[in-house]
Amino acid sequence: MNLLIKNGRVIDPSQGIDDTLDVLVENGLVKEVGKGLKAPAGAETIDAAGKYVVPGLVDMHVHLRDPGLEYKEDIVSGTRAAAAGGFTSVACMPNTKPVIDNKAVASYIIAKARAEGVANVFPIGSITYGSHGERLAEMGELKESGCVAVSDDGKPVVNSELMRRALEYARGMGILVISHAEDLSLVGEGVMNEGFTSTELGLKGIPSAGEDIATARDVMLAEYTKSPLHVAHVSTRGAVRIIREAKARGVQVTCETAPHYFSLTDEAVRGYNTNAKMNPPLREADDVAAIKQGLKDGTIDAIATDHAPHHIDEKDVEFNVALNGIVGLETSLPLSLKLVEEKVLTLSQLVEKMAGNPAKILGIDRGTLKAGAVADITVIDPAAEWKVDAEMLASKSKNSPWLGEKMKGGAAYTILGGKVVFKR
Repeated sequence: MNLLIKNGRVIDPSQGIDDTLDVLVENGLVKEVGKGLKAPAGAETIDAAGKYVVPGLVDMHVHLRDPGLEYKEDIVSGTRAAAAGGFTSVACMPNTKPVIDNKAVASYIIAKARAEGVANVFPIGSITYGSHGERLAEMGELKESGCVAVSDDGKPVVNSELMRRALEYARGMGILVISHAEDLSLVGEGVMNEGFTSTELGLKGIPSAGEDIATARDVMLAEYTKSPLHVAHVSTRGAVRIIREAKARGVQVTCETAPHYFSLTDEAVRGYNTNAKMNPPLREADDVAAIKQGLKDGTIDAIATDHAPHHIDEKDVEFNVALNGIVGLETSLPLSLKLVEEKVLTLSQLVEKMAGNPAKILGIDRGTLKAGAVADITVIDPAAEWKVDAEMLASKSKNSPWLGEKMKGGAAYTILGGKVVFKR
């Protein structure tokens, strides 16, 4: 558990560090960050010259499908995919079978992750029992059992009174509410973004207004109840504008986007590509530009993958019946590094959005290399070139729109509590 990482470009926004330094790890904790550090006897040494050494990446939005849907993914395969992508911590959404709406399910996930996983797993409980949107789950029990937030992700809380009460109770319990912002009456039978491409393809469209209206409602409820709110998977320019204006008014709102929303447009659906079908759907070029601007100006606090594994039998079907979602843990880092190349973000800002901010929003003690912190560390090789090959993906599911494409950049080492759990 003793380790010396030498000669890397250490980037830690929590301490304002961006310099060529060494990181010394002892007994699973960060002992020191500085120049010319010496390794104690028996310590492993990693030469990180030409690489970035950053706090372990934190993905605040994944679907591990365990319990109940292990044919798509489980805690073992999901955390291996996380480690391969450079993530040392993931927060898993509650739409499992059974739903994470009680202590037993949350405790099972935490125990299995500790025993068999290669990343920290923080469960997110459901806002309502069974995520049915009818009555509130026991938030106090969920928090006590280790849940770091509550969400009915995959489904919006349609009843505004219920969402109001959820925000009020959650504030009292000190647990975060994560909103899935979607107006189902506008979505209807839509299967992709409503626009020129959907019209050409003859597919029913989902208007961006559906996300905007639901975002506005939840932001207004957060403002009214003076409660913190986090908005998941922001994909539209309207939602970015609403959140930006709310932040300027002092509303306690944070939000995330996913790499597919700043890397792809709805043009990716052409050919009826079901690996480009997700919820919210891929949007238009103007939305992509707004997402990038939101990342740049700080409106969007975090980058999360919304890793959503599905079996090939659920994707290799007609577009209308294919399930929503893509795997994202292993492609997130190279896609996000492009934002630095494009000068949307500095490297320090990117690390903040992929490590420091998600940890802060969820209230977990990760995302820093301060002395005494748990030694969760990601060593990034910005020059690594690799191909997205279905056989090479650690995830059980292979539903990625980037299959066969070349990527640049990735985790060279993923270190969990001072122990190397992934090496490229």
